[in-house]
Amino acid sequence: MITASVRTGLEEGILACCKSLFLTSAIPELIRRDGTPKQIEYLASALQSEVDRREENKRDRLVKRARFPTYKTFESYEYRCVKLPPALSREELEDVRFIEEKNNLVLYGPVGIGKTHMAIAAGVSACMKGYKVRFYTVTELVLKLAEARKNGTLERLRSDLNSLDLLILDEWGYVPVDRDGSQLLFRVISDSYESKSLLLTTNLEFSKWGSIFTDDQMAAAMIDRLVHHGHLILFEGHSYRMEHALMKQTARQPGAGAVSRDSTLEAKRPGSP
Repeated sequence: MITASVRTGLEEGILACCKSLFLTSAIPELIRRDGTPKQIEYLASALQSEVDRREENKRDRLVKRARFPTYKTFESYEYRCVKLPPALSREELEDVRFIEEKNNLVLYGPVGIGKTHMAIAAGVSACMKGYKVRFYTVTELVLKLAEARKNGTLERLRSDLNSLDLLILDEWGYVPVDRDGSQLLFRVISDSYESKSLLLTTNLEFSKWGSIFTDDQMAAAMIDRLVHHGHLILFEGHSYRMEHALMKQTARQPGAGAVSRDSTLEAKRPGSP
């Protein structure tokens, strides 16, 4: 036998599930009036299971549509190379609270020390919270924008980008962009201003953006829109990929389980023992 307070909680849960599943309000009213304790418990459990299943499927769809190059999370992420600004805590970053406030993140530092990993992890975290996310390298997005303009579908693509909650642009400034590409990219930045969050990874300091995007004024306008509601996250240190490179691991010294080329040649000399 369930208590009155427990029954009330179950009935409220059934009502919330029905709203989430877009079911008629007659169901919770009927169960409230005529349902037995066992029926109420069963229905509450069944409806909650369906809500959970749909939420999981939604998260899976959001991750798939984000088009991450690989799946990364903040679990066991190493912050030894990361300097967060005072206005952004680690907890706020991992909970992607910046999206709710439509703030931007610029991840700046040398290659190979975790910028892309952090960007993807933030994107995955956003998907888990139901946000719409898309991941592009800058080169990939510029080519896609140019192709859309050529095919007459540019406005459709812009509308798709504008529907996002978070747009991740990886490798910002790694490859020079011509004037047409810069103008298209500037429109994306302008469209995003105060309407959604942008997350950029770059190894290029702000003062050099003009040389990459062919126009100092355009670069300055991009920077202005990004930093107005943005946080700069600094990365310092040595490349993780270089430190853990396979070539480095295989180039071991003799005595550490490897045989050097010189010792091999010595063994092949006539008369050698």
